[in-house]
Amino acid sequence: METLKADVVQDIRFARSADGVGIAYAVHGSGPPLLIDACWLSHLQFDWESPVWRHYLVELGKVATVIRYDERGHGLSDRGVTDHSLEARVADLEAVVEDAGLDRFALMAMAQGGPVAIEYAARHPERLTRLVFYGSYSGAQAAATPEELELLAAFEALIKVGWARPTSEFRRVFSSMMIPGGTEEQMRWLDDLQARACDTETAVISRAQRQVTDSTWRLPELDLPTLVIHSRGDQMNEFHHARDLAVGIRGARLVGLDSNNHIVLADEPAWETFVREVTAFIEPDRQPNPEVSADDVAALISPRELDILRLAAAGHDNDTIAAELFLSVRTVERHLQNTYAKLGLSGRTARTAAVARLLSSA
Repeated sequence: METLKADVVQDIRFARSADGVGIAYAVHGSGPPLLIDACWLSHLQFDWESPVWRHYLVELGKVATVIRYDERGHGLSDRGVTDHSLEARVADLEAVVEDAGLDRFALMAMAQGGPVAIEYAARHPERLTRLVFYGSYSGAQAAATPEELELLAAFEALIKVGWARPTSEFRRVFSSMMIPGGTEEQMRWLDDLQARACDTETAVISRAQRQVTDSTWRLPELDLPTLVIHSRGDQMNEFHHARDLAVGIRGARLVGLDSNNHIVLADEPAWETFVREVTAFIEPDRQPNPEVSADDVAALISPRELDILRLAAAGHDNDTIAAELFLSVRTVERHLQNTYAKLGLSGRTARTAAVARLLSSA
């Protein structure tokens, strides 16, 4: 297994969320920014030499500047937090973005990070270049089967009974579901990560609040390049969640991985597929962004953005555009802001300039 080179280091920093909670985040690699939306279990320092996560850090750091963070109450972030609501978690992501000085960036949602990424993308479309979902979902209980609901209840009981025990029998249940194809070393590492990442109370409270979070209703609002990549045999988040994401987001591309592991391991063929797909997907962010000409406008912006811009060119205000396209005024405003960002426009004249470029390209 390839290891991180001795001269490769991560820079650990701290952002302050809206409610004052300190959020630890780390930066490594080079290239366009790729922010990884926090998953359930992480510890920035412990993950750095992990036999489960190390290959992700190595490969992603080759093609992007990777920014990842510990969820509130977990890892190096402030502990003893009781508010794990969607609003608080979105505020955490916003805080990391601002503290890291990110302008536009790609966002990768892993596992439970899906609803947060969806909400952020809906609120800040002008900030994102593209969106990746890996082993994720729009809501934990969205279209859940009866068996999945029973499993969720069983998990809560296991956490309460066995999370903090010195021996790992109970935690091994989660490890076995996350990486059923893992080695004993990898299983032990996940066993230990659970105890290191957070205490029992945080595990129970945060999980309970995440279970009722559902951003499925936001999916039709998203209009940016989107890749959904998911193991077909994932036992933690079943594959139907990936299909639902791809169906719900206009133009999203779905890639199924031939693996039973929730966390694809370095020695399986599915890992090569993951690296190839993600690298190709973020490649446009690695290319220079020359000044956009009038001829490039229609190719650069999305079909929905083009619809809105055409109506703006016809002299309609945002209220009229919203009624015409059956959207909210806020959604129209977000699409216009995203269009301006793509065209490199800002300020009071952005709308006029965007319309002028559209008309010039007609």
